[in-house]
Amino acid sequence: MAELWLHGFPVVGASAELARRAEREGYDGLLLADSQALQGDVYVGLTLAAAATTRLRVGTGVTNLVTRHPSVTASAIATVHAESGGRAVLGVGRGDSAVTRIGETASTPSELETGVRVMRALLAGESTEAGRLAWLDPALAPVEVHVAATGPRTIAAAARSADAVMLTVGAEPERLRATIAAARAEGAGSVGAYVNVGCAEDPAAARTLVRGSAAIFAHFSSQAIDGVAPEDREVVEHVGRDYDEARHGESVARHAAELPDDFLDRFAVVGDPPTVRDRLRELLALGLDRLVLVPGSKDADPALAAHGDELVAGVLAEIRR
Repeated sequence: MAELWLHGFPVVGASAELARRAEREGYDGLLLADSQALQGDVYVGLTLAAAATTRLRVGTGVTNLVTRHPSVTASAIATVHAESGGRAVLGVGRGDSAVTRIGETASTPSELETGVRVMRALLAGESTEAGRLAWLDPALAPVEVHVAATGPRTIAAAARSADAVMLTVGAEPERLRATIAAARAEGAGSVGAYVNVGCAEDPAAARTLVRGSAAIFAHFSSQAIDGVAPEDREVVEHVGRDYDEARHGESVARHAAELPDDFLDRFAVVGDPPTVRDRLRELLALGLDRLVLVPGSKDADPALAAHGDELVAGVLAEIRR
């Protein structure tokens, strides 16, 4: 069965408990976002998460090549890897909120590919143009590098350079099936996907949970519009035009509040527990190696989000039976 991972944020004071919950609920790993203006430092959060658990893998979901030099990133994640006994992974992408908040632009697919190759060499203990991590423990396997990708050029670059391609194209099965095939055709050895998941007895409440987080992934898709289904193209283009970076991840942002219900039902995994269970089973049947569940939006109601987390935990237990 595919690995099941949880996505979260390194909120100060919360990373350790989030990790303990993820391990308790049977997740294979926990990824924390790297966005310095929106939450605490990701490597501090990962260190706390690793120290609070014994089995759970931990990683960035995702960092970028703009805000940190490749050698700095490699050293940071290698430290988490060593301190956790080999449980770290490095998730990297072209760059989003962390990059735009400092007025920079995302890496090109070519720049991303080059940077990933450099970081993988550094994590293997090799000498590179960025130096060498001389302190690495050769007894530990190198940290795996997973690249988040939406468009065809980034998918191809990730497939050529990374240990795994992590698709960020939403949860519509046909689009996901096509991009999995594209990644495999480019030589990807491992393919996973991030999907927004909102669970509540009331479908409207489930949609409310993920509006802000689903809008982030719709924004990604607006930059790779050719792969979007015709019925969703207008919505995705609208999000791309009107996306408000100052309200990144918030459900009350206009670009998120205006997402139609039928779009959310296709693009995310939302609904009551039986619906979420069936949708996740459908996606797992596509041949993914890894599925990362992205829960509620940054401003989701805490009580509703906590209840949704409990429901999803029950769904995952049922899927694993």
